[in-house]
Amino acid sequence: MEKKYIFIVNPTSGQGAGKLALPDIDRLAKAFSMDYEIISTEYPRHAIDLAEHAVIDGYDYVISVGGDGTSNEVLNGFMQAWNKGYKSAIMGIIGVGRGNDFAYGFGIPAGLEEGFKVIHKNQPRNVDVGLIVGGDFPEGRYFGNGVGIGFDAVVGFEAAKLTHLHGFLNYIVAALRTIFLYFHAPTLRIETRTEEITQPALMVSIMNGRRMGGGFMMAPSAETDDGLLDLCIAGQLSRMGILMLIPKFMKGTQASHPQVKTGNATTVNIFAINGVLPTHADGETICVAGKELKIEIVKQPIKILCG
Repeated sequence: MEKKYIFIVNPTSGQGAGKLALPDIDRLAKAFSMDYEIISTEYPRHAIDLAEHAVIDGYDYVISVGGDGTSNEVLNGFMQAWNKGYKSAIMGIIGVGRGNDFAYGFGIPAGLEEGFKVIHKNQPRNVDVGLIVGGDFPEGRYFGNGVGIGFDAVVGFEAAKLTHLHGFLNYIVAALRTIFLYFHAPTLRIETRTEEITQPALMVSIMNGRRMGGGFMMAPSAETDDGLLDLCIAGQLSRMGILMLIPKFMKGTQASHPQVKTGNATTVNIFAINGVLPTHADGETICVAGKELKIEIVKQPIKILCG
């Protein structure tokens, strides 16, 4: 029986790139002789409902077309269906957003044509999914790429305001702005199953994938199917210290810095002893001023078409 595809498109992603991609999705799907449907999202979190219903309705492939936020919503729809016992569908990703870090973590190049090539190759892989509980999501929110707490999250908040800039430049300018907005590290207690750390932490990244912000290699050796979260903790730094550390994150060499700790965990609990926890997951705001977060890895619940 012919496989059924559904493309869930965020028309506002990538400053309207999603909307512009609609006729090309139709053209390419026809060129690859797919049995397909295209549906556009209409409001925030709409893709969660669309993806969940698509999985339950028996679509074989549910394809996210947008940026990190769209992929995150489609992933959450998959996991809601997974929790109800629907586990046969496969997720695909076409990255046409601003950063496309979610797609990058699964080896998928940015762009419509490149994304279709990955879908056509049809190489699904069982992959891990993260779950964060706390802030605005006491019931939990799933993530595919990673969680950023502190400086990293504020960079994301600032990047969202810079609508006139695109791609990695957007995040670089946002990072430079954030140096002057967020430079007092809150004291955090970070607990894993094997250790407890209490220290000032300007930034904590908890990764399933490798990259954030379109070019910052937060976890250069992370694997999305190893059952582990990759941690990167940056302590208190001066403004100049932050500026000098940015190129190391771009190269993925930050582990050599004396104020940076790295490691692995399956669960991470984080508490703000003083200060707060501005947090995002896959670029989606989890909280602006939370005090406690719990993060864990779910071992290979779904399949994603990987590059």
